[in-house]
Amino acid sequence: MYFIAVDLGTTNVKVCCYDSSLRVLSSESENVIYDRTEEFVEFDAEKYFEMVAAMIKKSCISASLSIPYPITQIILTGQAESLVALDKHQRPACKAISWLDMRSKEECKELKLVFPPEKCYPITGQPEIIPTWPITKILWIKKNKPTLFFNIATYVLLKDYIIFRMAGVFSGEYSIYNFSHYFDITNKTYWDEILDYVGVSRSQLPPLVEPGSIAGYITQEAMKMTGLASSVKVNVGTLDHFCGMIGTGNIYDGRISESAGTVLSLATMISHPNFQASRIPIHYGPFHDKYVYLPVCESGGISLEWFKTQFLKDVSYDQLNKQLENRKISGQLLFLPYIAGTNAPEFNSFVKGGFFGVSVSHDKYDFALAVMEGVAHLLKKNIDFIEQTQNVSGAIISTGGGAKSAVWSQMKADITGRIIAIPENEETCCLGAALMGAVSERLFPDFETAIKQCVRIKKEYFPQKNPVYIKKQLQFNALYEALLPIYDK
Repeated sequence: MYFIAVDLGTTNVKVCCYDSSLRVLSSESENVIYDRTEEFVEFDAEKYFEMVAAMIKKSCISASLSIPYPITQIILTGQAESLVALDKHQRPACKAISWLDMRSKEECKELKLVFPPEKCYPITGQPEIIPTWPITKILWIKKNKPTLFFNIATYVLLKDYIIFRMAGVFSGEYSIYNFSHYFDITNKTYWDEILDYVGVSRSQLPPLVEPGSIAGYITQEAMKMTGLASSVKVNVGTLDHFCGMIGTGNIYDGRISESAGTVLSLATMISHPNFQASRIPIHYGPFHDKYVYLPVCESGGISLEWFKTQFLKDVSYDQLNKQLENRKISGQLLFLPYIAGTNAPEFNSFVKGGFFGVSVSHDKYDFALAVMEGVAHLLKKNIDFIEQTQNVSGAIISTGGGAKSAVWSQMKADITGRIIAIPENEETCCLGAALMGAVSERLFPDFETAIKQCVRIKKEYFPQKNPVYIKKQLQFNALYEALLPIYDK
């Protein structure tokens, strides 16, 4: 048996081919191209699918498989909220709207008046209505492009669209629809009241299924584009964060994993949602009737990506880390990483990023170190918030691009006071997707057995007490609170 895992990423798409032992045979990655203005972030959904199909074919060639490629399953994972609107012919009616798009701030205000947080949270598991959610983008289309709104026959999320193009059927799985803000996570159905308000009917939305379900077999068109055999099954998979949890072995209550990618997110499994104890985002998880606490900070790795692109363009990440290895932490310089979207635990969309405590002695590498530190302080802030409700045990399992940095990982260990564990397989999201496929094919009797055989930790960073970090964590929190009146005005 062979498995293809497809990670429909924000920054790039990744495709990995695995054999029946879950050994990586090939790995491909391609950047995603966006049309951007100050608040609009759009992309071509059809070109996105064509890139995915080409990468699947390339991955099979790199794995030296024979034609037609005898893949058992394609398992899809990736981003959740990006919205694709289709016309009556099931073709994109407009450019797809990325979750990064912030056009719908006014629509958020309108929806909050009708659906206050105390009403939404027990239904959607989300403590705030923010521009990220597709429901806000649909309302924006209705108010700003009424002709387009009238001509849209179907609303799907990006993964749904790729499933449709691969298997010829519409199928939306629960863990992705956590992020739509029109999904009832405990009843596992659409939230009709908010859909009625926006003017969307259930007939315009895909049927909902459990994560890991088989949508169907590959279509003739997809076979031609990929070279795959007609027997290939398309598995709907689950959210990228949840595949990452599986790929790191984080499938038990109270364990915690960190995705240190473009977005910083924390994930810990829970058996029952608690809507009374706090306002932590709660999601339907990757397994039947299991839930996940998942605070998400949109200004995670993107903060360092932004700084490097703007101020260290000719410096590689390896060179940057070498420069920072022996650099002393500045006792004054602080960075608030609120540069994109909203961050847990506050979800204040009006807060902006900034540097504080700048002096003439600081150079560009001090600023880069401060960016890393600011994200680490945000990580600590969210772990403290989770612990108000859920006991967190063991190490923090760290994945994503940020986990490749020894400097950043040690910093996170020192600031959080917890071991930072780095998995042997860097592509934990794709590995988790492949594990879903392997378990569904009964190569393993359950996920516990699969993880014991396939998941390893290669490096651990142990916390070292640093009084400078303790002081700066207090300063970080105080600075955020002190600036709130300015942001509010």
